[in-house]
Amino acid sequence: MKKLYILGALVLGLASCKPNLEPNAPERGDADFTSYLAVGNSTSAGFADGSLYLTGQLNSFPNILSQQFKTVGGGEFRQPLVNGEHGWPVAKKVLGYVQGPCDTMASVMPTDFSGALDTPGTYRNIADQGPFNNIGVPGIKVIHYGINGYAMANPFAARFFKDPATSNALDQINRTNHTFFTVWEGMNDVLDYAVKGGDQGSGTITNSMQFSTAFDSVMSTVTRNGAKGVVVTIPNILSLPYFNAIPAKGLRGIKEDQANKLNLAYNGTQVYFEIGDNYFVIEDTTEARGFRQIRDGEYVRLELPQDSVKCAGWGTTKPIPGMYVITADEVAKINAALTDFNSSIIKNATKYQIPVLDLRDYYNEVKNNGTSYNGVDYNFNFVSGGVFSLDGVHLTGRGNALLANRIIDRINTHYGSTIPFVDVNMYTGVRMP
Repeated sequence: MKKLYILGALVLGLASCKPNLEPNAPERGDADFTSYLAVGNSTSAGFADGSLYLTGQLNSFPNILSQQFKTVGGGEFRQPLVNGEHGWPVAKKVLGYVQGPCDTMASVMPTDFSGALDTPGTYRNIADQGPFNNIGVPGIKVIHYGINGYAMANPFAARFFKDPATSNALDQINRTNHTFFTVWEGMNDVLDYAVKGGDQGSGTITNSMQFSTAFDSVMSTVTRNGAKGVVVTIPNILSLPYFNAIPAKGLRGIKEDQANKLNLAYNGTQVYFEIGDNYFVIEDTTEARGFRQIRDGEYVRLELPQDSVKCAGWGTTKPIPGMYVITADEVAKINAALTDFNSSIIKNATKYQIPVLDLRDYYNEVKNNGTSYNGVDYNFNFVSGGVFSLDGVHLTGRGNALLANRIIDRINTHYGSTIPFVDVNMYTGVRMP
């Protein structure tokens, strides 16, 4: 019993002199988070899985940030929420069992959500419920911000802009009395060109000087009245799963007899097939014969019709149309634009004394090596990686949480704040059927 008394005395002694192990209360530092405004495009808006739906909006990185900002005095965060989970204006993508015309058995792959349509009336203008703290607009480019009546050409803007027929996106910023902001803009000014097929498609890359002028207007507007915030750069868009889910060497398991027949058909050309995995044959109008095999460093868009590859011989007996491929020349144009746009973003953020979160190295690191949070691994693999949703461009809830933590880290470093990080694993990823 004596040993128990000694043990009890030791425990009491430790309790009486133990250090305070409670974490310090979050501090706001040199920033005021009372009213937070998110300026951006589809990712800011919570667009995911190819559509706008309620859970996607609730899992947007601005909404996640707003919850953390409440620990340091942040206030209400209003979003222009849609009515349900179906997706608007089209059904969201979900994983399902899909059987193609050439398949003997169904495969798990993205397909349109077939649940009840619960988004009627979403197109109606809800500006009277604002002003909104999240004014992210799917599809918007930096050069669109000063265009009066822009919302009449973009239904995502039309549903929450005040005076949509006459106002512009800068006016929506001016509606708010924000004290802190995030600006993540400019991706669509180059992404539009890439996702619409490059030179073979209908997308365009914004002129660099126009981009710089327009971005300066955004920064001038958002920093009015001394508001502080964070500006985010444009990552390498070609690192997205949308451009990597289908590899250039995507013809899997070519057998000897298939290779022989194809080589006979392409005799006298530079196209050659071997047993195993092979490069797609693609259209190329710069080639004398109008076709060639795709090369490493070129990309196939996620929207390549798989039935055409399986059933109609695309990539083997028939070249894949150029609009589905990002060639080396198009890659060079994309990379040049990204360099120019990010230079403008950093220059203008510096001009207005706003810190920059440069995502370029982070995206490349996660794409190449992955990342982890509390024992869960994440990477950029399509479907299985956990970061990107089923459209291959926009983030899952967990991807948004990872991004939110990067932004919080930049805020804490620059403003001396101690905002707590987000528990990434509590958010949703891609759901299996």
